[in-house]
Amino acid sequence: MPGPVAGSKSRVYADVNTLKSREYWDYEAHVPNWNNQEDYQLVRKLGRGKYSEVFEAINITNNEKVVVKILKPVKKKKIKREIKILENLRGGTNIIRLVDTVKDPVSRTPALVFECINNTDFKELYQKLTDYDIRFYMYELLKALDYCHSMGIMHRDVKPHNVMIDHQLRKLRLIDWGLAEFYHPSQEYNVRVASRYFKGPELLVDYQMYDYSLDMWSLGCMLASMIFQKEPFFHGQDNYDQVHSTHTLNTHTHTHTAPTHTTIKLHTEIMTKFHPDKQG
Repeated sequence: MPGPVAGSKSRVYADVNTLKSREYWDYEAHVPNWNNQEDYQLVRKLGRGKYSEVFEAINITNNEKVVVKILKPVKKKKIKREIKILENLRGGTNIIRLVDTVKDPVSRTPALVFECINNTDFKELYQKLTDYDIRFYMYELLKALDYCHSMGIMHRDVKPHNVMIDHQLRKLRLIDWGLAEFYHPSQEYNVRVASRYFKGPELLVDYQMYDYSLDMWSLGCMLASMIFQKEPFFHGQDNYDQVHSTHTLNTHTHTHTAPTHTTIKLHTEIMTKFHPDKQG
């Protein structure tokens, strides 16, 4: 963990990892327990992402339906981080449950095995949700985020694609912890996380000392898209356009309300990054 520097500190759960043993958050030192992938029979492909391919599968030892996430070649420490975080969060409220970690006996390709959720595609589901449904599922997502934040972990990729909802059972699970990270006060983090339409302003202006609030912005974008039936709610063509679309919503309605120091600082950073010719 880098040494502390003067800077930002989360208003909540700031010292969780400071108070825990190094073993809890030092994922680079973690040694995953790899089991045999032959216990799982792939049934059908569910999708693919930048870092993995996802399949529905059957555990042939107990006939349980599971989801297998086969990881593409990435740095070992990224794989270790995802596994360590999932193990730390296992059993948490509305967190997808990691069932097993396996490797192909020949290729040694790693894969993560998860509980299976009978998900309904959000583009179809969101159109059917009632006011009560929206409040119910947002509360369930808030519980998941509060749990991971209370455990010192930022998700950093909250979006509809990563929120599985079994509407029949009214069950929600927050998935895909590949970009998640342990929070340490005043640490600088990679801003190339989250999807553009759900990126907080910090990421759009390359502000690296962000915290858990990053996830809350993303949740707010999801809530707005559900309420207004507009997906995504902020639809920028690039990072600058994304900043502009979110800034439009932040118009002052009270003419006598003075902008805060934080507002001025953020506006200055935006202008410096995208309009350096207008400074001075």
